Formats: sequence, C-alpha cells, structure tokens
Amino acid sequence: MYPVSRRGARLGLREVESGDVDAVLAVYGSPRATEHLSFEPRTREQVADIVAGSVASAGADPRTEYALAVVLPEAAELVGFGRLALDPHQQRAATVGFALRPDVWGAGYGVETVRLLLGVAFDDLRLHRVWGARSPHNAASARTMAAVGMTEEGVIREHVLKGGVWRDSVVHAILDREWRASRP
Repeated sequence: MYPVSRRGARLGLREVESGDVDAVLAVYGSPRATEHLSFEPRTREQVADIVAGSVASAGADPRTEYALAVVLPEAAELVGFGRLALDPHQQRAATVGFALRPDVWGAGYGVETVRLLLGVAFDDLRLHRVWGARSPHNAASARTMAAVGMTEEGVIREHVLKGGVWRDSVVHAILDREWRASRP
C-alpha cells in the first residue's frame, strides 16, 4: 500500500520524504524525545540513513514497514514519526511505535497519532493484532496506549540495552475486534 495518507482531527500521517531529515532529527536527535525509546539520540547522519531507509522501504514489494511522518496539516509541519512494522513471527500482526517532538507534548497528539496508526493497521492493512512496547518509566505512553484501547499484557524483562543498562519493556496490544468495538 503506497502512498499512505491519513488525516485526523488535528494531525495527519504521510509517507516520510527525503527532505524530512532535519524535522525527524528534531525528534530522534532530542535527548528528551528519546529518553524512553530504545536508542540514544541519533546524529544527523544516522537520521539521514533512517529517512533514506524509510523512503526505500515504502517501495518494497511486499511492504513490511510503514514509517510515517506525523504532521500538522495546516502548517505542513512534521512533529513526529510513527511506525508500523509487520511482524514476521505472527500472522496479520504488526508492532507500533511513535515519537513526537517535545514541544508538542501534552496536547493529546500521542493519542491521535496512535489512533491514526491503528487505522492504517486495521482499516487499510486488515491486520488482526497490533502491539507495542514502552519503557516502564513512560507514564505518558501508558496513558496513550490505554486511551486508544490497548491492553497491557505484561513485561519483557531486560528487553532493551540503553546506556549500558538493561531495561524492561511493558507490552500493550489491541486486536481488530477491540479496535472496531472502540470506534464511534
């Protein structure tokens, strides 16, 4: 499925473009934005590689990764990065992840971003299950996942090595029938 384009009440999703490097760097290069992610802040060169890989993966057949820009449509401003990755170990399943620029935190954009990503997963791709993992210390992400109807399923112990320290991950998931039931 290409190109992906979705619009919510205040945000949109679109394909990542080669010109998005600096905007993605504002997210992935930020120590604040990456505090609870599975990696350290990225350099501009690393972000350029991520963007190039995202652009390339969009044209893959079959497509297994959906790396999408989270944008404020009126300003055409990229404020985040969302990702769905089809899970090769589960039938009709994907992992979901997202990160937003710290200056837009607290406005409910996380909930809207995840809802848009789940719409792609369930409405467009017809998946059965979507799951994501978060840092146990990321209370905002826990609230976001609960708000979109994801169920906390458990903990993957010492799942992420960051800064030389192993960290657990808390898993949340939602099924297609739960997604359909949660919609107005």
